[in-house]
Amino acid sequence: MAPQAQSTAFRWLRNGDEAFAAMLTAIAAARHSVRLETYIFSAGAPGDQFLAALVQAQQRGVPVYVIVDAWGSQDLPDNYWEPLRAAGGEFRWFNEQTHRGFMFRDHRKLLVCDEQVAFVGGFNLAPEYVGDGAARGWCDVGLHIAGPLAAQLADSFDKMFTRAELRHRAFMRVMRTGAHARIAGTDGDLLMSGPGRGFSTLKRALRADLKTARDVRIMAAYFLPTWKLRRSLQLVARRGGRVQIILPGQSDVPLAQHATRRLYRPLLAAGVEIYEYQPQILHAKLILIDDLAYVGSANLDTRSLHINYELSLRLKNERVAEGGRRLFAENLAHCKRIGRAEWKASQTFWSVLKQRWAYFILARMDLFLARRQLAGLR
Repeated sequence: MAPQAQSTAFRWLRNGDEAFAAMLTAIAAARHSVRLETYIFSAGAPGDQFLAALVQAQQRGVPVYVIVDAWGSQDLPDNYWEPLRAAGGEFRWFNEQTHRGFMFRDHRKLLVCDEQVAFVGGFNLAPEYVGDGAARGWCDVGLHIAGPLAAQLADSFDKMFTRAELRHRAFMRVMRTGAHARIAGTDGDLLMSGPGRGFSTLKRALRADLKTARDVRIMAAYFLPTWKLRRSLQLVARRGGRVQIILPGQSDVPLAQHATRRLYRPLLAAGVEIYEYQPQILHAKLILIDDLAYVGSANLDTRSLHINYELSLRLKNERVAEGGRRLFAENLAHCKRIGRAEWKASQTFWSVLKQRWAYFILARMDLFLARRQLAGLR
């Protein structure tokens, strides 16, 4: 009898306190390797605890590899990493800041220990993520992964680590295909995306899954999907399905919030339910489509769909989806529903003008400038 394939176990991480505790425990238990990749890494809590844990892992003989995006972590001095380098660990800035190529950022968040345990989600390693997401700290979600899928995530990390120090012209030559890979597995699909040639794997997967969807629930920190994705969501509602979207009631990027609100009127008119999260800044990236769950670093906006390097998981697993629905419901309890008539009445000439300008800048100009910069780097 052939041996059964090992399956991957999943556990939802509901807030920064849960995520950081589990991640630090995994680093402390690592015996063979630690790989860490993030967009923002800040000094203080929890960054200092992670640095200490990484140094300790390296000192006990566990190889440690770290990638941090140079633009996202521009306030962190390079000498912060000297303790890790002195212990023998390897640290690399991704796309170290230059005037050329600065538009393209490694927005991925990933920790893999021993190629057996991994963490994905929206959590950056910064003080604002510490807390329960309601009483204190930004609201975010993540996923703890134990099993074979972690090895695939480790391989994804290794590709980014190998190329992290390349100047962007050289980087683009080797990333034209790999940046847009969709890797199918028995436990889920890895959806990797980035600038350059190739279609957005996340966008393509979402459009395919929405064609037959009956129940869609989205938590989105930055929501500026393409016209076709918006149309797909509207069609789900119009054919009798339910679409619920939780968006920020307060945002760390006001321009993004104005741009998102430009889309409220047509979505509400189609029957889409819109809610705004009230207690804290919302930073989550979660999409549930029937028995599918999408989780990772990607937002549903222009930058994540077309410009940044991103990593998302598409998991067809009823238990994972049910856990995601419970998490969604917990956060929905902290939301205010936006009514169609109420929203229409609240709009003034100036609010509409701000929304249209914000939409133009983020949905049109950001992509235009990125494409111009990409053309200059080829």
